[in-house]
Amino acid sequence: MNLKYEEAYLRLEEILRDLESNNASLDESLELYEEGIALYKHCNKLLEDAQLKISKFNRLGVEEELDLGEE
Repeated sequence: MNLKYEEAYLRLEEILRDLESNNASLDESLELYEEGIALYKHCNKLLEDAQLKISKFNRLGVEEELDLGEE
């Protein structure tokens, strides 16, 4: 799969809306479900890869405190 995270996530949201609408046949629902699982795995892999890169940067001493708006 060659989608960027944002693209895959948007498609996953579309699939969820389609499944929740109950307008798809059983076969269509199964296809959407399979595609959704593949997209979910792809998104998780991209997030894990990003987390690994951040961990490597932190180990190399490039650690920087990030302000994520959390208190």
